[in-house]
Amino acid sequence: MPSPYRALFAAPGSKGFSAAGFLGRMPLSMMGIGVVTMVSQLTGRYGLAGALSATIALAAAVAGPQVSRLVDQYGQRRVLRPATLLSLTAAAVLLFAVHYGWPDWMLFVACAGIGCVPSVGAMIRARWAALYRGTPQLHTAYSFESVVDEVCFVFGPIISIGLSTAWFPQAGPLLAACFLAAGVFWLTAQRATEPVPHPRERHGGGTAIRARGLQVLVATFVATGAIFGAVDVVTVAFADEEGHKAAASIVLALYAAGSCVAGMIFGLLHFAGAPERRWLLGVCAMAVSMIPLLLVGNLPFLAVALFVAGLSIAPTMITTMSLIEEHVPRAQLTEGMTWVSTGLAVGVALGSSAAGWVIDAAGARAGYGVPAVAGAVAVAVGFLGFRRLKRPAPGRGGSVEQHSERKERHVA
Repeated sequence: MPSPYRALFAAPGSKGFSAAGFLGRMPLSMMGIGVVTMVSQLTGRYGLAGALSATIALAAAVAGPQVSRLVDQYGQRRVLRPATLLSLTAAAVLLFAVHYGWPDWMLFVACAGIGCVPSVGAMIRARWAALYRGTPQLHTAYSFESVVDEVCFVFGPIISIGLSTAWFPQAGPLLAACFLAAGVFWLTAQRATEPVPHPRERHGGGTAIRARGLQVLVATFVATGAIFGAVDVVTVAFADEEGHKAAASIVLALYAAGSCVAGMIFGLLHFAGAPERRWLLGVCAMAVSMIPLLLVGNLPFLAVALFVAGLSIAPTMITTMSLIEEHVPRAQLTEGMTWVSTGLAVGVALGSSAAGWVIDAAGARAGYGVPAVAGAVAVAVGFLGFRRLKRPAPGRGGSVEQHSERKERHVA
């Protein structure tokens, strides 16, 4: 590991909460695809399987910010453990319901409960912010966490699908639930690095989404999520048309690998310019990278194109986290980070649905028009809201107090 990343873990407790965060985030990439694999194997109903996966994503989009808001007020330990127990109970109900053939409505209720899972990635980033707020190390920490996210998305689906197909259908979701339990309870046992809660009076505070800059980030990432959701669905369909459906997992893994490589390199760099400009450049790069997919003719070309497209993902996400610190009150930092994840989740649901409709109507190649359009929308929203991002409010999160000293501090 390069020395800037090694230096991160000189802080006491950082290795422990980072390892716990890795385990707790694995279900993010395992649960949805595991449910699809499990339900389709046991019932043969792909429509039901997709609807249940979408229910988990949408429930997480609704519940996630509320859970994180409570975390900001009462602390990670007091909130994460009950929320996780609720999610684990719902997962157990789903496994029994599918196994014993219970009514479909029970499956949807269970999936809605699974959606109460906390945003573990936001919890880990909040701990890094508490350790390194206002220092160059925070940029490196956010970069490291983006790399961990991509590692989860490279290996999580492969593990989940592989277990459910090679062992027994419930194996993928069951292992995801075990990862969640181990990660969250290990994380919340580490009290020394837990961020200090910020209780708010009834007449004060409010939700973090009221921040005008955060509204721009969330709206942009709804469109960005549509890119991700559409690319996943269309790539599977394209590989199927080419007669190599199994190769879709490898191609999509290269998409995540591109992001992983870029995130690792980005974390070694330090920037003196305004982060909002880098953020807008990253959004534009993500949109432009979708254009070659419209010309795709075979799987090798698609693999190369997606790897290159992935290079813009992690740097954009890292810069987004830095902007959240500038536009969200410190007492609402965890909630603010979760709102961006919510925007992504909503976008993924919209993008995958739109891509499926286009594929049915015009074929897989035409389906790549969906992420191209979503990229254009993201750029448009980014430009329209750019002026909001240039004016952080006084008294906001970690880097705003020294907003005029970015060059000296080199904070991304």
